[in-house]
Amino acid sequence: MVNGTGKVLLVDDEQIVIGVGRQMLEKLGYSVITAASGQEALEIYPAHKDDIKLIILDIVMPGLSAVDIYERLKAINPQVKVLLSSGYGADQQTTEILNRGCDGFIQKPFNMQVLSAKIGEILGGTQ
Repeated sequence: MVNGTGKVLLVDDEQIVIGVGRQMLEKLGYSVITAASGQEALEIYPAHKDDIKLIILDIVMPGLSAVDIYERLKAINPQVKVLLSSGYGADQQTTEILNRGCDGFIQKPFNMQVLSAKIGEILGGTQ
């Protein structure tokens, strides 16, 4: 596992996922900002965009679609790094977002080794 530094924005509507995800990311060395919805993520991100290295975005949430959230994040910062997460596997929405340039996908539930490897793939040497 690779230890990282910097901030990660974890976006998920399930508090258990937020809690476990935060613990894993902090053990990997990241500081974590959380958002319980896409709308909340879009409110948080502009103020922290220069510090956030990665956004982990749940695909299935109430309100805005993951495609909309991703497109709005890219409009704020075209260089944003986004890792999609879902308990349902890669579906049509996932494929659409990945085809638009999203950086990766992780299947829930995931463990720390898988999370570390995915983050390493996306951030490379800038973890």
